[in-house]
Amino acid sequence: MLLLLLAEDAIQLVPDGTLFLHIAIILVMIYVLNRTLFKPVNRILAEREQQTRGKLSSAQGTMRDVEDKLTQYERSLREARAEGYRLLEQEHAAALNERQGKLTATREEIAQSVEAEKTAIRAQATEAQTTLEGDARRAAAQISAQLLRRPGNNFSSPHAQV
Repeated sequence: MLLLLLAEDAIQLVPDGTLFLHIAIILVMIYVLNRTLFKPVNRILAEREQQTRGKLSSAQGTMRDVEDKLTQYERSLREARAEGYRLLEQEHAAALNERQGKLTATREEIAQSVEAEKTAIRAQATEAQTTLEGDARRAAAQISAQLLRRPGNNFSSPHAQV
């Protein structure tokens, strides 16, 4: 016994029965902690993870929908702009055609007016020439009558020679 009393303060190298008691207490604590703390906490964490994944996938789906709608909107906007530019070009071409038609009609009208004026001027020139020829013949007959002191009746015909 003396040996046991002296051995109390020393390090014991041989395990005794208390070791099994300590292992059993640790196993009971693990079981109790798993049942009361770890499993419920793990279950709550798993539910949160599922909810987070679900919300994340829902958010990703929403983002895909937004991106698809944005792409569709941009495509329809480009198509609308192209249609607007096409209509603008059509209107511009129609305005140019209308302007060209008006220019052509105005040129034709001016050409007809110029031609009518030329015809009127030719007619006036012919009339003036005829009048001048008659006046010249009369003046020539008067001059010849005064020079020759003869009456001017003989030279008034257009075929008379001077």
